[in-house]
Amino acid sequence: MTISNADPRRVIADLKELRSFSADANGAQRIAFTPLWVQVREWLTGKLAELPVETHVDAAGNLWSTLKGRSQKSLLIGGHMDSVPNGGWLDGCLNVLGGLEVMRRIHAQYGENAPMTVRLVDWADEEGARFGRSLFGSSACSGHLDLEELRTLVDKDGVGLPEALRQVGIDYEHIKDSSRELANAAAYIELHIEQGPVLLDMQLPLGVVLGTYGVERHAVNFHGQAAHSGSTPMNRRRDAFLAAGRMGQEVYAITGRHGGVSTIGSCTTKPGIVTSVVEDCRITLDQRHLDADKLAALLADARAASERFAQEGNVDVAWEHIWNIEPVLFDERLRRFCEEAILETCGNVHRLPSGPLHDAAEVARAGVPTVMMFVQSLHGISHNKIEDTKEEHLELCVAAFDRLAEKTIAAFA
Repeated sequence: MTISNADPRRVIADLKELRSFSADANGAQRIAFTPLWVQVREWLTGKLAELPVETHVDAAGNLWSTLKGRSQKSLLIGGHMDSVPNGGWLDGCLNVLGGLEVMRRIHAQYGENAPMTVRLVDWADEEGARFGRSLFGSSACSGHLDLEELRTLVDKDGVGLPEALRQVGIDYEHIKDSSRELANAAAYIELHIEQGPVLLDMQLPLGVVLGTYGVERHAVNFHGQAAHSGSTPMNRRRDAFLAAGRMGQEVYAITGRHGGVSTIGSCTTKPGIVTSVVEDCRITLDQRHLDADKLAALLADARAASERFAQEGNVDVAWEHIWNIEPVLFDERLRRFCEEAILETCGNVHRLPSGPLHDAAEVARAGVPTVMMFVQSLHGISHNKIEDTKEEHLELCVAAFDRLAEKTIAAFA
């Protein structure tokens, strides 16, 4: 049978149409559980209605569209339509609209006789922009969601997460019921912009994602003594900021030894006035690595350094756990299919880890064989209105992703 070709230009047209009503001069505004997000969902549902699919929203707010095949076993293709505030035009939605085009091609090629059921999922609130909890919908589906932990989350306007979900028809108490959607899942594939500069620097359009970094996220609280900034000699100070400041350089040195990435993303001081030595300094630390042992070493060395700097500065230190997730390695068989699809499309390929988190990691944690494909990001920038990818690379990624889907169907049907 001759394989019908996906139409990458149609995907680009869909992306531009989406941008026309879901972005402003500052970038994309598709924040999850907001009226505009609901409008975006309605637009997507209209596109899906052009195919003979069954579409519904699950208990966690994830949108599923099913193109039935001869086998009940299903290939899942996923992404997310939500964005961060002032976000880019491709982050998340390229995944969904690329998957929609794959479904169009499969229907055009096989009609109602596809070897395998194909399901497209738009995960709810991948970004966590409103309530601070990334991967909401996919975590609910995978079972890795703590209902009590999330129950007290509120947005900047004081609206609680359960109430925001109720406003869009989701019952917070039953969100984990979404796990039933994975019952017949045989494989999961996801296309995404890289969001970083690796492929750009290598001048390669596409890459195979090895897996997603594990993450350790903590707050480090140094406590000293407030004192007058004019009358307190330097050798008598118990300056919490001095210990925290030393941590900044040391975190880079620790990461240089073990690899991965580490970031001190915020620093808050009290009393926070120019005429007082800092009594309390709270910094947030984010550490990521694809190797679990090296991630543990990053964390252990950072803890030891904080205690050393606290002792040297005659201050106290306490750690506060925020969140963590283990590294997730993707399925080797699917990684091989992904590599073959890229080589057949553009002749060159690179394997790289993902520093950002993705819904694919939650699906893999649920035991479904998973892989991701990256396409180059111009500037190496995402979560920003300047986020972009060359149209020729968008065309290549849709073509390669379609090949990946076909290889996966042939192997898993």
